Amino acid sequence: MAGKACVKRLQKEYRSLCKEPVSNMMARPQPNDILDWHYVLEGSQGTPFAGGYYYGKIKFPPEYPFKPPGITMTTPNGRFMTQKKLCFSMSDYHPESWNPMWSVASILTGLLSFMMDNSPTTGSVSTTEEEKKKLAKASLAFNCKNPTFRKLFPEYVEKYEQQLASEQTADQAAQEPVKGENLGPTLKKRGARVEPNNVEVPKEMNNQQRRPSFPTWLSLLLVFIFAAVMALPLLQL
Repeated sequence: MAGKACVKRLQKEYRSLCKEPVSNMMARPQPNDILDWHYVLEGSQGTPFAGGYYYGKIKFPPEYPFKPPGITMTTPNGRFMTQKKLCFSMSDYHPESWNPMWSVASILTGLLSFMMDNSPTTGSVSTTEEEKKKLAKASLAFNCKNPTFRKLFPEYVEKYEQQLASEQTADQAAQEPVKGENLGPTLKKRGARVEPNNVEVPKEMNNQQRRPSFPTWLSLLLVFIFAAVMALPLLQL
């Protein structure tokens, strides 16, 4: 059970984080356990972790701030093992280097900085930049499958749902045919001819255009002959 000094200190730190959020990170305690904190680190731009959201836990001892917390990471990241305590100067792996003046904000700042480094440590793994980028891209979807994450960080769940909606809209737009792209087959079914400028020419009009025109001089000649034939009986009288 946490002592009064521990509870008071953690409550103060939580109020401070709510009032003055720290960029690229977020941390909240479980509503029913002030010693059980959960955090999200956002990968720094210009690194293989950019665009990643890394979810993990901080377990504070009842003697905090006089003893350091245990820290784990849940999201696959390519830098640390998951569900295994991380070894660095602000964790319970090194109680001799712990400073009671350090806070949740300073712990997470140190963890993010250590994550961007390549120094080997207990619980670290070695992966390529491509693997880290791949994991960063899949991190938010992975986190949103965790019920505790969804409960404590609804803003990230909303961000993920917005990403899904944007991707679906883009996919639908890509699948829609370009206007006029399938015009030819459609008009063929209707018995029409498609001109190079995609203007439909009805079949009837097309047939009319193909009929040869009757010469005007030939029409006049036929009229003259007809008139002459009709006039012959009158001349005989």
